[in-house]
Amino acid sequence: MNITRYTAAALGLAALLGAHAAGAQPYPSRPVTLIVPFAAGASADGIARVLAKDMSASLGQPVVVENKPGGGGAVGLVMVSHAKPDGYTLGMGATGAIAVNPQRPGASPLKPEQDLTPVAKLANIPLVMIAGKSTGYISLKDLIQKARRHPGEPLIYGTPGQYTAQHLSGELVGEMAGIKMNAVPYRGSGPAVSDVLGGQIGLAVVDLTSAYPHVKAGALVALGVTSAQRTRVAPDLPTLAEAGLPGYDAPAWMGLFGPAGLPPDIAGKIADAVRAALAKPAVQQQVIGLAAEPDYADAAQFTAFTHAESERWGRLLQSISAPGN
Repeated sequence: MNITRYTAAALGLAALLGAHAAGAQPYPSRPVTLIVPFAAGASADGIARVLAKDMSASLGQPVVVENKPGGGGAVGLVMVSHAKPDGYTLGMGATGAIAVNPQRPGASPLKPEQDLTPVAKLANIPLVMIAGKSTGYISLKDLIQKARRHPGEPLIYGTPGQYTAQHLSGELVGEMAGIKMNAVPYRGSGPAVSDVLGGQIGLAVVDLTSAYPHVKAGALVALGVTSAQRTRVAPDLPTLAEAGLPGYDAPAWMGLFGPAGLPPDIAGKIADAVRAALAKPAVQQQVIGLAAEPDYADAAQFTAFTHAESERWGRLLQSISAPGN
């Protein structure tokens, strides 16, 4: 009887120790899911797959990309926010879903600063303001000068959608230049570019990847990119700050997030894998080939950056929604 009790106790202790050991396995001990809240084939999807391949090797476990589009990038991030904060579910987040949509009318239920943990900034996504050849605009300064001569006539410009980074980048041009800009939302950058090419609309703010081939062919005029510095994707194009709006800076960007409560040591290990990947010239060239620009920032830097971005775009949203605008 005593032997039986001793054996049972020993087996029970062994089971407890085994469970503890299993729970203490170093991260990661199984595959990691990376949710991309956009459709397959988009820039975010491409960047995710480039990083997933490299991170799989460095982390020693597969990083599996899953596309969960919808809600301007918010649907997939809501899924991330509901996941267990153990580092096995991560998500890509962009300007709109993180810094813009939570502050707009009819916002999604996602509250990034409460629901997510910023892990690392990944890249900037170059945007460009373009003009059709039929407009006669030869530069941003030319556009501003002509618009100021007709203050009662707003400039109409296309965007990939209301409250996107492209939409607000155009609004910022109007605010800084002291001219009226009216946005027309399209279902993506491609359709907006098509209408500028066809002369149905004179201007647009779109992803550089959609417009640059037409700029190089001479069919469109690039008035400037929205980032503070020229992009490595198209270094020949001026920034809007250089082109006539000193201090203009409205980058679109992408980063990696986990659920709220993600332990700092796990977030740090993921960030280290991202940093190592983005430091490799081969990975950098793949990202640039997707019309994006690698731009790593660690969790602390990225948290401060997203907070500042939310405040900046929140102020602009209040400005454009104020009576009389």
